[in-house]
Amino acid sequence: MTTTLPLPTAVNLREVGPRDGLQIERPIPTARKLRLLELLVSSGLKRIEATAFVSPRAVPAMADAREVAAALHQWPDVHWSALVASEGGAQRALDAGVRNLEYVVSAADGHSLANVKRKTAEALAGVARIADLVHQAGGTCEVIVATAWDCPFDGPTPADRVLHIARESVSQGADTLCLADTIGTATPRRVVQLIEDVREIAPGIPVGLHMHNTRGAGLAGILAAMQIGVVDIDASVGGLGGCPFAPGASGNVPTEELVYLCEDMGVATGADLDVLVEAARFAQEAVGRPLPSGVLKAGGRPLTSPA
Repeated sequence: MTTTLPLPTAVNLREVGPRDGLQIERPIPTARKLRLLELLVSSGLKRIEATAFVSPRAVPAMADAREVAAALHQWPDVHWSALVASEGGAQRALDAGVRNLEYVVSAADGHSLANVKRKTAEALAGVARIADLVHQAGGTCEVIVATAWDCPFDGPTPADRVLHIARESVSQGADTLCLADTIGTATPRRVVQLIEDVREIAPGIPVGLHMHNTRGAGLAGILAAMQIGVVDIDASVGGLGGCPFAPGASGNVPTEELVYLCEDMGVATGADLDVLVEAARFAQEAVGRPLPSGVLKAGGRPLTSPA
């Protein structure tokens, strides 16, 4: 008997290492960031989150956002995006030439206050203004719902709060939504349930997934989401990343681990695993510490017998 998993034929990966991955690290030279971007583009990735236009005092590693943005024209075939946390950040990103923006709204007041110094309701009220700015510039506005499952300060996040953010974001002009497991606590059943609930109240709106691998369940949650048709998935080269304003939040799902999983199951990613491993090795050297990626350590599945 042959058992077949219900899987999409392809996924639409977004590499978030240059932003989410580096935001908690000591600042590295802009030239090294651009070399990392070059390697990621060379791997075949077509969606890359390049930087964040946020306070350089709060996130020193993103202080060179304008310089990074100025170099992106070298790779016109990539869908570049940047994260913003305010209307001012959105305007700076647009002025720097980035047209596709992600705006973060935390579903938990505790995390929202730590992250952007505003409660959830106040952050949510900014969606309309940011979406309008982005649309006037010909770009897209995605709302990322942070702490969608759990908050390090407030505990479990009630699903109703996430659904309210999703509904209001779409009504205010968000083009897409993304649910973020900011502290890496979600497991497959909860992942699937919340995605299905969001889809029900926001029909026709793409819902992506941003998993952290803090407790080792990131890939399991992604696989479960893929089985219900989620194709917009974030990952970070080498497993870099974490939220500087969420105690205990460690790295994202490594991009090369996700690509290995997908390609071995026949799900196309468009990415070259060998080049991704090279990029992860470079990222590891750049930050000066070992990265958690298993594929970085072990490589992909051997396809030939050793001599």
